[in-house]
Amino acid sequence: MGGARCWGVALGGARAPPSVSEGLPASAMAADQRGKAATLALRRRLLSNSCRLFFPEDPIKIVRGQGQYMYDEQGAEYIDCINNVAHVGHCHPLVVRAAHEQNQVLNTNSRYLHDNIVDYAQRLSETLPEKLCVFYFLNSGSEANDLALRLARQYTGHWDVVVLDHAYHGHLSSLIDISPYKFRDLDGQKEWVHVAPLPDTYRGPYREDHPNPAVAYASEVKRVVSSAQEKGRKIAAFFAESLPSVGGQIIPPAGYFPEVAGHIRRAGGVFVADEIQVGFGRVGKHFWAFQLQGEDFVPDIVTMGKSIGNGHPVACVATTQAVARAFEATGVEYFNTFGGSPVSCAVGLAVLDVLEKEQLQAHAACVGSFLMELLGQQKAKHPILGDIRGVGLFIGVDLIKDEATRMPATEEADYVVSRLKENYILLSTDGPGRNVLKFKPPMCFSLDNARHVVAKLDAILTDMEEKVRSCETLRLHS
Repeated sequence: MGGARCWGVALGGARAPPSVSEGLPASAMAADQRGKAATLALRRRLLSNSCRLFFPEDPIKIVRGQGQYMYDEQGAEYIDCINNVAHVGHCHPLVVRAAHEQNQVLNTNSRYLHDNIVDYAQRLSETLPEKLCVFYFLNSGSEANDLALRLARQYTGHWDVVVLDHAYHGHLSSLIDISPYKFRDLDGQKEWVHVAPLPDTYRGPYREDHPNPAVAYASEVKRVVSSAQEKGRKIAAFFAESLPSVGGQIIPPAGYFPEVAGHIRRAGGVFVADEIQVGFGRVGKHFWAFQLQGEDFVPDIVTMGKSIGNGHPVACVATTQAVARAFEATGVEYFNTFGGSPVSCAVGLAVLDVLEKEQLQAHAACVGSFLMELLGQQKAKHPILGDIRGVGLFIGVDLIKDEATRMPATEEADYVVSRLKENYILLSTDGPGRNVLKFKPPMCFSLDNARHVVAKLDAILTDMEEKVRSCETLRLHS
C-alpha cells in the first residue's frame, strides 16, 4: 500500500477530550499546575535526549492512571493498549494499599527474617513446575537477566550465549551484549555471542506453509551451536523471551523450545526463559508463556519483571536446586539491597491476589480471543493488514505494503499510531521494520475497549485508503 505522502494528512473528526473531573479527588485535580510546555522545556534541559518520549513531536503529559486508562493534564482519557507493566491496572487499589500499609510498618533489606519474602516465594512456586524451586528477588528485569547469565555461567563452567535475532534482554552492559536489537547499533557482536534466526513463521525462512517450522528453526540453533563449537567455544546458555516482543510480537511454533533445549543441553548449556514481558497470565491459556510449548517443557531458569510489581520495581529469578547450589559453591554472597524487601514482596503478593480474585488470566483469554477475531475481520477488509498473530493479551498486527513481498509498512504504521493517539488510544510499534502494532494492555482491558479500538483502527485505515485512491486519481488526470 503506497502513497505515504497522500495519506499523511491529519484525520478530521477526532472526538473532543472527554471530561474526567467528575469523581476525581481534589489532589488529582490539582496534582500538576505546571503547563505541558514548561515541563517539556525542563525535561529537555535536564534529561538526556537518549531518554526518549513517546510521540516526541507532540508528547503527552500523563498525570493520572486508573485501570486501563491514563489521563493527561487537561483531563483527557486515553485507552492504554501497551502498558504491560501496569499488569492488573494502573493504580489498582489493592496493590496501592498493600504497599502503603507495609511502608507504614517496615521496609528493610532481606538479611532479616520476614514472612513476606517466604510467602511470596511460596506463592510463585505454586505457579511454576516443581523443578523451579529456588528464588532470587531483584528490582528490574535487567537485573534478573544479568543474574541469570551469572547463574548459567557458574553452573555450566562455560561462557558463550546463544540468542535470537532482534532480541532485547535489558540495558545493563552484560545484556546489551546479548541483545542484537541494541548491540548492532553499538559495539557489534561479541565473539562469545551467537545469533540464531527468530522463529518467525510470517517473515522468517520457514513460514506458515512449512511442514514443521519448529524443528526447522530449532535446527538453525543446532547449526549455530555446532559452528561455535568448531571454533572451540562452549555454550553456557540459550536466552529467549518466551514470546519475542521487540522482534515483532512473535509466537514461536509449538515444540520449538523443547527441540532447542535438547540441542543446548547436549552442548552443556542451560535454557533461560525470559518472561519479563509476557508472564503472569497474559497469554490466557497458561500462567507462563513458556507453557505454550508443552506441559513437559521446563526451562532451567525463568526471569520475571515488569508486570510482577504492577509498576513497583520488583523482579525475580527462579531456577533449579542444581543451578542454585553451583552458584552457592563460589562462597560469594548474593545480596540485593532492595530486592525482596517487605514492601516489594507485599506488592508482589497483592498482584497475585488480584490476578486470582479478578480471574484476569481467564479474562485475558476471553478478551484476547475477541480482539483477535475483530482484527481478523479487519484483515479481510484492509490489504495493509498482513498478519494478525497473538495469544491472550499479547497481539501483533503486521502492516505490509505488498502481500507478495510482505514489505514492512513502516511509515504507514507510524501514521496509524499517530492517528490513534489523536483518538485517545495509546499504541506503539515493534519489530525490525517498526511496522508491527503491538497490543499488550493492562489485563483489565475490556471487550468494549476492544470494540472501540478496532472501530477506530478501521476508520483510520479506511481514511488512509480513500486518500491513496484520491491521490492516484489526481495523478491519472494530471
